[in-house]
Amino acid sequence: MKNTMNVSFPGGKMVNARYDEFEIATDQSVDFGGTGSAPEPFDYFLASLATCAGLYVLGFCQKRDIPHDGIGLTQSWEREEKTKRLTNVHISIEVPADFPDKYRDALVRVANQCLVKKTLENPPEFVVETTVQPLVFSS
Repeated sequence: MKNTMNVSFPGGKMVNARYDEFEIATDQSVDFGGTGSAPEPFDYFLASLATCAGLYVLGFCQKRDIPHDGIGLTQSWEREEKTKRLTNVHISIEVPADFPDKYRDALVRVANQCLVKKTLENPPEFVVETTVQPLVFSS
């Protein structure tokens, strides 16, 4: 995997990111001037938290040959009214009644190891800059 992502503006409020062979499409909701053709960028952020935790839970079960049928996660969140800043994220790991009791707390511990969550706990430095592309002359 590369450490770069390229962003393009295909039209309207759509902003897409190209990462390796994947095109990640985003749009704004109709309420915010988009067409609602794709999730908003913040939706992907929230999904990355939930799916990352889910990946760790799945890996825990697979490593121990614990059936993962019937296991799911539900994520909810709260946002500050004025700024819309995320203030609280709650992830509930739902297990079937026959899930071994001795592993329930371990699922919470392993979900807390999610790299997305860990990155938020110790955020990276962000550098945003403008660069000027060289002129290209055609012959």
